[in-house]
Amino acid sequence: MTKKLTNGITTSFYFDDIEDALAAFKDGDFLVVMDDEGRENEGDLIIAASHITTEKMASMIRFTSGFVCISLPAQRLEELQLPLMVSEEAQSDPHKTAFTVSVDYKHGTTTGISAHDRALTARSLASSTNTAADFTRPGHLMPLRAREGGLLTRRGHTEAGIELCRLTGLPKAAVLCELVLDYDTAEGKSGNMMRRDECRKFADKRGLKMISVEMLAELVRMGL
Repeated sequence: MTKKLTNGITTSFYFDDIEDALAAFKDGDFLVVMDDEGRENEGDLIIAASHITTEKMASMIRFTSGFVCISLPAQRLEELQLPLMVSEEAQSDPHKTAFTVSVDYKHGTTTGISAHDRALTARSLASSTNTAADFTRPGHLMPLRAREGGLLTRRGHTEAGIELCRLTGLPKAAVLCELVLDYDTAEGKSGNMMRRDECRKFADKRGLKMISVEMLAELVRMGL
């Protein structure tokens, strides 16, 4: 949908231009990414793990559920010896979210839970120079295994994060977490998930670009 303004006020919902969003992501900005209304109908804050800082992690924790995850390709997780938390056969989540065991980076962290420690762990997971020996298990950051075939096989935020990194030439590791309301609205009460219109307001208030998983999937289908 397009942005329409009347006396400077937005009068309809819209997503931002995908190229503008990719440029912002490459520069280290958060994106607000919506999945399908018929799926989770949730907006995630997503940022490249290589660009996450202590300050950005603190902001993410403040405005989201705080259950911060990091999308990684299956090959990288195998290199890091991070198995699935639950086998595919035993998986009962309807969306098949592929959590692995949680981790902390060993070097320069304390308890692992602070914004500093989680940001450092995320950057370290994104760096190919680190090995399985550089991480403790369990920890305070939740890796997610992206599905082989990406958005063509699973239309989730996990795969969207990896696709954003691929399209922008960044290491394939994306930090993500679900946006949560901290006030009552017509869409839901404080503490519930942000839905589409509230995500748009959040993005506009903070100068962030907002796109959808479907927009990224369309780029994949186009062969980009």
